[in-house]
Amino acid sequence: MTPELRTDRLVLEPYVPADEEDFVALFQDTRVSQWMGDGPESEESDRALFWRVFTHVYEVNKFDVWAVRENGVYVGHAEIKPTEVVPGGHELIYALTHAAWGRGLGTELAEAICDYGFETLGLDAVHATIAEPNTGSIAVMEKIGFLHVRDKPEEDGPVTKVMTLKRPSALGIVHRVS
Repeated sequence: MTPELRTDRLVLEPYVPADEEDFVALFQDTRVSQWMGDGPESEESDRALFWRVFTHVYEVNKFDVWAVRENGVYVGHAEIKPTEVVPGGHELIYALTHAAWGRGLGTELAEAICDYGFETLGLDAVHATIAEPNTGSIAVMEKIGFLHVRDKPEEDGPVTKVMTLKRPSALGIVHRVS
């Protein structure tokens, strides 16, 4: 079961049915969804995705998905899940509401999920895939120590940056660049 995680300002907790409207609003905001997957989807698709979190993820304990809150207010979505972008790897995924941008919450959120991946899941590395024009997310990843591994050209033209944060094997802790 997806555990609750806490940072200085954020609480990451499993979604509950009452989160549907906030989830859909986040995914329908094109300022946010332009950077997610294949871009904006229909409202109907986003609602179906929300309910699949319960039936296809939580029910079978497939991977961890969180609602992200600051002072009890929904400010985003986060996941850590298996990926084949790096065979056998795990990928960090997050999205914050536009109102939450520019306050360091992305860095705080990404650090918390990476720490969870290393300390609880026992991962040796966490990966991120970011659209090349999404300079804000690339900067967040670089700030916490992710390194650019390769570019992955997409069929429709854009380039996705594949970035990786490795856990130092000697100490078992994450080195972060300030």
